[in-house]
Amino acid sequence: MSLFIRAVFAIAACALMAVAAVLMTYAPYSVITHALAEGTPLHTPLLEVVGYLIVAIALFDVAKYFFEEEVPAGREKRTPSDTRRGLTKFLSTIVIALFLEALVLVFETAREDPAHIVYPALLVAAACATLLALGLFQRLSAATEKEVGPEPEDEVAEGSPQASTKRPLASRDTNG
Repeated sequence: MSLFIRAVFAIAACALMAVAAVLMTYAPYSVITHALAEGTPLHTPLLEVVGYLIVAIALFDVAKYFFEEEVPAGREKRTPSDTRRGLTKFLSTIVIALFLEALVLVFETAREDPAHIVYPALLVAAACATLLALGLFQRLSAATEKEVGPEPEDEVAEGSPQASTKRPLASRDTNG
């Protein structure tokens, strides 16, 4: 079952990268076609391109996260610090994308219809709430790791490739 799950994550990551590549190639194309059309102001397609690129980068980073955290074999026995670092990288990407998209929406809304500025403002508030939640998670998980203590080293023969890997706290031998 583990092989199947890893394969599903690998396929999903490849699909996300393909969508990101299409968005990254479509964005400049849309600016060029809008720039060549007569009477079209250039600022509108440029802001749209920024939105496309933000989404593409976020998708690419999520796919990278899947390849780094979910696809490799032997990652089932993660330490709490590994999980914290992985989740932090993932959520940081999402928060950055939210802030950038909110910024683009603020500019678009301010030009087109300032009465609807509340929606981009709510997106900024959601990004702030996500960032605060990430900070709280970091603080609580780091405090818990300090209470539990450092992670023990594997007792593997010196010189082997596994000598520097760590094992979960639950599998620690209490007799020595």
